[in-house]
Amino acid sequence: MSDKCFQCHGPGEPREADLRLDNWEDATEYAIVPGDSNESLFAERILTDDQDMVMPPPNSHKKLSNEEKEILIEWINQGARFQGHWSYAPIPKFDEDVTIDSVVQSSLADEGLRLQERASKRTLLRRLSLDLTGLPPTLEELQEFTEDTSQQAYLTAVDRLLSSPRFGEHMAKYWLDLVRYADSHGLHADNYREMFLYRDWVIQAFNKNMPYDQFAIQQIAGDLLPEPSTDQLIASGFNRLHISNSAGSALEEELYVNNVKDRVNAFGTVFLGVTLECAACHDHKFDPITQKEYYSLFSFFNNLDGPPDNKGVKSPPPMIAVPTAMQKALAKSLQEKLADASTKNEREILTSELRILEDQYPTTLIMKERSDRKTAFLLLRGEYDNRGRIVDRSTPEFLPPMKTGLPTDRLGLAIWLTSPEHPLTARVAVNRFWQQLFGTGISRTSADFGTQGEWPSNLELLNLLARRFIDSGWNIKNLMRRIVTSQTYQQHSDAGAEAFRSDPDNRKLARGPRFRLDSEVLRDQALFVSGQLDEAMFGPSVKPPQPEGLWKSVSLPGVSRPESYMADKGSSTVRRSVYTYWKRAYPPPTMTIFDAPSRETCVARRARTNTPLQALVLMNEEQFFLSAQQLASSVLERDSSDEDRMHDAFTRLTARQCNETELNLLMNALRDFREQYSDAADSELKAWTMIMNSIFSLDIVRNKP
Repeated sequence: MSDKCFQCHGPGEPREADLRLDNWEDATEYAIVPGDSNESLFAERILTDDQDMVMPPPNSHKKLSNEEKEILIEWINQGARFQGHWSYAPIPKFDEDVTIDSVVQSSLADEGLRLQERASKRTLLRRLSLDLTGLPPTLEELQEFTEDTSQQAYLTAVDRLLSSPRFGEHMAKYWLDLVRYADSHGLHADNYREMFLYRDWVIQAFNKNMPYDQFAIQQIAGDLLPEPSTDQLIASGFNRLHISNSAGSALEEELYVNNVKDRVNAFGTVFLGVTLECAACHDHKFDPITQKEYYSLFSFFNNLDGPPDNKGVKSPPPMIAVPTAMQKALAKSLQEKLADASTKNEREILTSELRILEDQYPTTLIMKERSDRKTAFLLLRGEYDNRGRIVDRSTPEFLPPMKTGLPTDRLGLAIWLTSPEHPLTARVAVNRFWQQLFGTGISRTSADFGTQGEWPSNLELLNLLARRFIDSGWNIKNLMRRIVTSQTYQQHSDAGAEAFRSDPDNRKLARGPRFRLDSEVLRDQALFVSGQLDEAMFGPSVKPPQPEGLWKSVSLPGVSRPESYMADKGSSTVRRSVYTYWKRAYPPPTMTIFDAPSRETCVARRARTNTPLQALVLMNEEQFFLSAQQLASSVLERDSSDEDRMHDAFTRLTARQCNETELNLLMNALRDFREQYSDAADSELKAWTMIMNSIFSLDIVRNKP
């Protein structure tokens, strides 16, 4: 950080903007004489009683204790050596025999701990299925896996799940949180924005196992690639996912600046894991990012060829229309008929039909550069109308420089970002993939790898994963396979009370991962086990049943035709949750109660709360209750005893049969429900529905095993 504390008083002393105490060369040239605190300006300033000279200055309301001063003086006398921040250091290389398990075993041994035994096969398959596809295993998959005694059984299951199209749907959920994908513009009217083609591209990219470097490049600069494909243009819509304003009274320049800042901040959060936004108004207080460097990054993203506001339309330019296969075929047919039309009237009718068809093509927002480069300025205090000096495009000095020959545009920036020498990109990515599987990243602060972020619980492990990720060609499925096939992942999650007290978040990795399932997984699981889930992929977002009057409370006063929530009908309402319509001002309440974000900002890690409302949703929400009823109906179709039916239902949701205690409790509850509904029509179905409803709410069903 630039130290604004030191002032220039004498000839040869630095200007305040030149002095950086996080930089060895600058600090030792101006303020610190290694080995001699008596000759160090730094020591003089922290020890003086002069209120005009002392550091920190009195008006900062911060003060060093005597102990802190002594430590700093001793540090200078010992040579004033320091290491750079762990996340900015080059990623080291590792011998081939170094593995996840060897690194974790070594760190556990230092604390007198060891890895736990492997979890049971049923537990492992449920954990693996939920982690890789977001859905539990079927009874048939459980039987096949438990009966396969070969050494390859687990690896076969891993590869099967990684190749499932469900993998991309599940992985996309985390990415959509991170990039703040939504189906509305946000703010004011918060009207519809057609962007689902970007969501579908993300799902396809994960399923195709697109290398992560290409995944990043196409999103940051897909439009700048040579002869970009439609998919690459769709991917560039990453730059358009920010909230946009439709208010006619808003100033154009202010909207433009806010939009570009949002792109820069998203770039920092998503790919660098750095809080760039702090430097929009001043030099970063904690990380080595100057305000000038912020606006140098700003200048990469400020060249959009389009208006800064959304004009109240679903697809403000630049955008593209992408017809479906059926629409392409129909358009071709109409064009052929038009070419053969012999009368004016016939041509007018066909032209009208073709125009109507083209208006129905799905559209999506993309990035497109202006023909002339827009000048970027350092904005004083971050104010849109308070311009300072002109800034050129460049990357922060604390990171490796861009290689000579790279274009000074978003494509060059994306190539720089994905260079194997870049210290942040791979670390940030693998930390988040680890977070998906273990609930917490190796560094808990997965959106902040700066000095205020949490030091990794196992830096060697994080570096190992990052190095292997790069060396594999940024292969995402390879990384996921590497993690889930480790003994560290396959441990059972049981542990004594003391283990949970001393390490509640499993930072030491001395047991298997166990935490509450996300909202989408809870909903999809209920639909799946009850046989209702419609697994049709892609297309416009859908609206499942929700409480009456939804969106009314967030409608903008004065809007003549505010959007109202109209639930869809039929099988579309039971599609996977990744396809659910996401309105920023009022996200799906079933999901937000389980901590899904609004997607107004980039969210790298969801909170996990535990509230009574969550239990009430599982008990009373329409789709959860209908799932319980449908599962009950399915169980009753089985010609067997009540005990066998109970085991069948319990296994579908937990991957294991209920033990004797659980069975007794459930059978007693069944008896009570039968008595309660004895006089009602369909009494047996009602009693079993309440049993299924109760099982949905069990801790073992709500949590990853």
